[in-house]
Amino acid sequence: MVSKKIYVGNLKFSLKEENIRQIFSVYGVIQDLKMIHDRETGNFRGFAFITYANAEEAEEAVTQMNGQPVDGRNLKVTFAEDKRKEKQN
Repeated sequence: MVSKKIYVGNLKFSLKEENIRQIFSVYGVIQDLKMIHDRETGNFRGFAFITYANAEEAEEAVTQMNGQPVDGRNLKVTFAEDKRKEKQN
């Protein structure tokens, strides 16, 4: 089963949620977007998780955006791994 959740890394620290939504909503309906921030400073850490409405949209985003330059940085876009399932094994 293909995941609906993707990992987006190597994002510029100055990007805002609106910027990320604008870039990735081209590929489908975004149900959830979580930007990861440092616990101590509150600064954006340069990666996010996006959940799409269906797996086909997520797959298209991974295919089209992995390695693409955004604000001078080549993005790393992959399917997110479910860490909770890994811990159970």
